[in-house]
Amino acid sequence: MSKAQELYTHAKERIPGGTQLLSKRPEQFAPDQWPSYFTKAKGCEVWDVDGNHYYDMTTNGIGACLLGFADPDVTAAVTERIQNGCMSTLNPPEEVALADKLCEIHPWASRVRFARTGGEICAVAVRIARATTKRDLVAICGYHGWCDWYIAANLGDSASLDGQLLPGLKPAGVPGALRNSALTFQYGNREELDAIIKTYGDRLACVIMEPVRNSIPDDDFLTYVRDSIHKVGGLLIYDEITIGWRLTFGGSHRVLGITPDIAVFAKALGNGHPIAAVIGTKEAMYGTEDSFISSTYWTESVGPVAALAAIKKMEETRVWEHVEKMGTMLIDAWNRLAEKHGIPAEGGGLPCLAHLTFTKYPLELKTLYTVLMLKRGFLGNVAFYPTLAHTPEMMAKYEEAIDAVFAEMRSVLDKEDYDALVEAIGGPVCQSGFKRLIN
Repeated sequence: MSKAQELYTHAKERIPGGTQLLSKRPEQFAPDQWPSYFTKAKGCEVWDVDGNHYYDMTTNGIGACLLGFADPDVTAAVTERIQNGCMSTLNPPEEVALADKLCEIHPWASRVRFARTGGEICAVAVRIARATTKRDLVAICGYHGWCDWYIAANLGDSASLDGQLLPGLKPAGVPGALRNSALTFQYGNREELDAIIKTYGDRLACVIMEPVRNSIPDDDFLTYVRDSIHKVGGLLIYDEITIGWRLTFGGSHRVLGITPDIAVFAKALGNGHPIAAVIGTKEAMYGTEDSFISSTYWTESVGPVAALAAIKKMEETRVWEHVEKMGTMLIDAWNRLAEKHGIPAEGGGLPCLAHLTFTKYPLELKTLYTVLMLKRGFLGNVAFYPTLAHTPEMMAKYEEAIDAVFAEMRSVLDKEDYDALVEAIGGPVCQSGFKRLIN
């Protein structure tokens, strides 16, 4: 057993769930084979606790490191701040500079509050909407974290009250009294939204949604959502935590043409350093004046400093254009090579959030692909969030690996024997993740 496997085995005895993030559990990739723990990360390269080196062709910190791991400019700014102290009895001036910068990028907004993680900033945004509107109910479309207000959506209609509207996210520990406080609708489904508006309209504080995920909407659905919630006096919140800064500079709504009342950011905002922001109009953010929203470590300095440095470099490099090119290269390679080798797979999605879908034996082939990529020195899976650190040369190297891996997968599939497929994996098949409400 490798050091990584030994450590993870021990971790599951000490840390419930094994990791702090569902998306980083080895079971999501290749159980008993995924390297699990890193000692160093730089650019798009990772070194694990066993001394192995990999190129990261997956989500690169679950989307947090748009500039690449340990970006030198962000690191330099953070290091200087740490050397001068990152916590004090006084407040960091950088948070004011960051608030000004976010409102400069998004001139419709004039108020900003900060937290440090995506889940908590969504909770802050919903608290603000409820305080502003003096209403309790929330309509949701997308993934917005772990907090009670959101997981309450899974207190459904089954006998156990665990309706699993979002499969894989169990509502254990969420008060049953929150049932029907979070109401879900699928992206693009006007009928589901209409039903929520008709039944609960005068009790809705807001709609919170991911404005885009895998494709640009081809109709006026986003306009319809905005108009529907505004007609009943509620607010529109855009969750830009994953798509923000990737599709364009700032929030994706800047190119989608729909202005929300409130928007939230995290992940790439700090390029690996914890920082999250909620921005909004003066009217929408009015509830912050009455609601107690406060936390000690929201006043440390590293987060705002990292964000300011990251925003500066994202703007200078036009990173959103670069990642579109890198993602497009990979989608094209996946599709060409899948056709070449007869692999039941299709690459797609927005280039900045590219993904590979296996249309036959999806979990088994996903696991096999991952295992074979590990043997070639790549963290490779079915999702790729490109970064500034990914170069055309790196993409060409990965394409060579895909060619070889697909050829090996084809030889396994040609046996037409499920047991042979499982044997080729060399360990357990990966688990499926949770389902989003947005495509």
